[in-house]
Amino acid sequence: MKSQVDISITGITLQPEIPICQGDLPLDWYQDEFKPYAEEYMALPDRTTASVIPWLDSYIKPAQDHFGDSLLLLAHYYMGGEIVKIVEKYGGKVADSYALALQASRHPEKKVIVESAVHFMAETIATLANDDQEVWITNPKAGCTMEMMAKDWMVKPIENQLLEKFGSDLLVVSYMNTSGRLKALSGRTGGAVCTSSNAHLVVDWARKQNKKILFVPDEHLGRNTASKLGMDLSKLVLFPNPLYEGIDWDVNDIPGVDDCEMMLWGGFCGVHTVFSQEQVHWWKNKGWRVLIHPESKHEVAEAADGSGSTAYLWNTVMDSPAGSKFAIGTEGHFVRNLQEQAAIRGIEVMHLADADDASMKADAGCGCATMSRNDPPHLAGMLDLLRKGEAPDLNRVLAGDTVDEQTAKRERLTGNERETMVKDAKLALERMIKITEAAQ
Repeated sequence: MKSQVDISITGITLQPEIPICQGDLPLDWYQDEFKPYAEEYMALPDRTTASVIPWLDSYIKPAQDHFGDSLLLLAHYYMGGEIVKIVEKYGGKVADSYALALQASRHPEKKVIVESAVHFMAETIATLANDDQEVWITNPKAGCTMEMMAKDWMVKPIENQLLEKFGSDLLVVSYMNTSGRLKALSGRTGGAVCTSSNAHLVVDWARKQNKKILFVPDEHLGRNTASKLGMDLSKLVLFPNPLYEGIDWDVNDIPGVDDCEMMLWGGFCGVHTVFSQEQVHWWKNKGWRVLIHPESKHEVAEAADGSGSTAYLWNTVMDSPAGSKFAIGTEGHFVRNLQEQAAIRGIEVMHLADADDASMKADAGCGCATMSRNDPPHLAGMLDLLRKGEAPDLNRVLAGDTVDEQTAKRERLTGNERETMVKDAKLALERMIKITEAAQ
């Protein structure tokens, strides 16, 4: 079986005209240190490779020469615009959140790690990194809407109630899309982190501990995982979504908490909740195979032909024979890149939301807009500033950091606080790794 931390080259290539999904970010969205790079980028005559790549070369190649083999560039599949292709062009690695999390610890020779993705991913890398490795994010305001629904200050009051109610019987499974502070909660309660690729393995392990399980923050991944394991879905309890319903509620007022098999935090991903059963049936009736990400609603995942992580979606399509047809339900940038590469192999790929029926067509937009805040000026600027020793501290990611996605205000733990948090979060992450690798 292929290891989940193996990262192969995706094969995606830069097109003559770089398709930028969103417009250029407003200049005032850039940190002061990055504004000169943004101004240069905006002044380029167009967004073709003939214009953009030479400009990037002028900053990225000197940084690569300066750092040599100690530099590691990383990006997630969901990155917007052409960042995935650009990162891979310059020798970086593109992967899902599980594989990204392990890159620093599995490559101790890499001392400067620059990530173009969201903050929780960079923080997870930093949590597992060695002391002599630095982790930097190109845009600290690149967040995750699901993670925003489970900030540590939102979870803490409910955590206190659950600990008072269940004591040492509480076990928390935290999805990778959480801060290190929530991963530490998993560690303290004997729980583990999970990703969409291994959630079924981690929850199956958690059930065998005979404790009360809290799955945070994605209710849909939790429900889909429970279904995959054959759990009684009537024994799942859904907690309120704190963004819409606040945190001033009592756990004891939630029906079924005492007898439930798993408690689900009421968070979700806005990208994946646009999909519907009707869309799935429309494509299947046309003879297309439908694959979907498990952050989608349960009834949609049940109707699809398969569900899994970004790595699962990519590999399933790319390993299929020519003539195959797939409708993929996940982030838009990912689907466009997959569509392009699958076509080379004679495989047709469409976005699930692009059903040619006005009654069910959904606006999938550009995909993950917060992740798309990592654009070419941020990448060029980050590498150039690092080379010159002028990188802003805000872009340095330490375990336990939290950053406001609108204001970029950061809260950083003290040394002792961080040490304790890292110890607990590592326990949860290492349990996940052990559980996952034991199943391979």
